Amino acid sequence: MMGCKKGKNVKIGTGVIIGENVVLEDNVCIDSYAIIRNNVTIKKGTYVGVNCILGEYQMDYYQGKKMEAHPLVIGENSIIRSGTIIYGDCEFGDHFETGHRATIRENTKVGSHVSIGTLADIQGYCIIGSYTRLHSNVHIGQKSEIGDFVWIFPYVVLTNDPTPPSNEMKGVKLKPFSVIATGSIILPGIVVEEDTLVAAGAIVTKNVGKNTVVAGNPAKVICDISKIKNSATGEKVYPWRDTFKRGMPWEESDYETWYKEMEKQILSE
Repeated sequence: MMGCKKGKNVKIGTGVIIGENVVLEDNVCIDSYAIIRNNVTIKKGTYVGVNCILGEYQMDYYQGKKMEAHPLVIGENSIIRSGTIIYGDCEFGDHFETGHRATIRENTKVGSHVSIGTLADIQGYCIIGSYTRLHSNVHIGQKSEIGDFVWIFPYVVLTNDPTPPSNEMKGVKLKPFSVIATGSIILPGIVVEEDTLVAAGAIVTKNVGKNTVVAGNPAKVICDISKIKNSATGEKVYPWRDTFKRGMPWEESDYETWYKEMEKQILSE
């Protein structure tokens, strides 16, 4: 633990290994047998589970047996569940959360209030916005750009190689409030616009326009998203921000009220 700066009430479990230039802020808990490599900052109130590796080695270590400076920052009040591996050169906002055994590779930047599920595989060089939810077993290819308030359900694959195998990577772009349902595959370079629904099992080969639902293989537009109804009540479902609140910043009111308050704050700054 040489070179480790510890705040108040830091708890470190059995068999934990901590490298150099590590910062553990107040009320951080590192559970047993976790490995915290060099140049990692874990902000206050964060829990790191059993057998996690934070700041995992990159290729320069394996090629030259030297670990270059690859800083990793984990935001406040985060939960990193057991078995998760996160590489260096990454930054995570506050209230970040993983399931078990997620892998997040280098050069990934993640906003606040983001969850990445069990066995998710984030292949690095990605941007993920705030309040976005990635469920279990998703694969996110390099250079993907995922906006705020996006939902990605289990077994979704975002690809990035238009002529595999090649050195040309074209990441998928998912705009805010888009929903990617279970088992969908989105091909390299595709843009999915705001307020869209990609139906379960869809193979998306073309850009998806705003306010649309696409389904099938290859995916085709089947309707405007406003036409989707709740199967039990018959009520309108989308835009989902008008009908869903749990875990969202408008949980105590509604989206419109929250949005207007945000505009006021921005204008007053």
